[in-house]
Amino acid sequence: MSLKVERGRTLARSQALQLLFQAEILGRTVDDVLAGDYLLARASEEASPLVPYAAELARGCYAHIGEIDRGLARVSENWALDRMPGSDRNLLRLAVYELRFSPERVDDAVVINEAVEIAKAYGTDESASFVNGVLGRVVRDSRIFPRPVDSTPADDAAAPALGAQATDAVEVAEPAAAGAPVSSEGC
Repeated sequence: MSLKVERGRTLARSQALQLLFQAEILGRTVDDVLAGDYLLARASEEASPLVPYAAELARGCYAHIGEIDRGLARVSENWALDRMPGSDRNLLRLAVYELRFSPERVDDAVVINEAVEIAKAYGTDESASFVNGVLGRVVRDSRIFPRPVDSTPADDAAAPALGAQATDAVEVAEPAAAGAPVSSEGC
């Protein structure tokens, strides 16, 4: 796992992804996972306590998961959600929540860049470009996930460091072609 996912809000997003993934695999709610034993992976050997923002993200995403899944099904043409690796599916859910449902607005480019970095750490070799392409479509097609009218982007610790790199990430790659094999590695 990349050390890039072990800092600040990126760590919280990484932990939220892990909580969503565990809830899906166990067939439980995020609150049930949080109330029981859950695992949080790290590249380093020291244990990592749960970042409060991670629980907030995971709970918020889970509360909107039906609507998020319906929208993702529309923008991920030729890719049924159940065909996607679990890490990609849950990362897309989390990013869409943060892009369009979270009460705290974060700049679209920041969310996409963070999702791409996390995909590199948890997904397959194709995950980063796939996640980037799907989220690019989410941002470009406001009919699927309308942006809340009265929200403004919040300051994010990662925003100044991302600069133009984050903006470029929105337009880099489209999802893999239909019919291409999808590996379950990294799930």
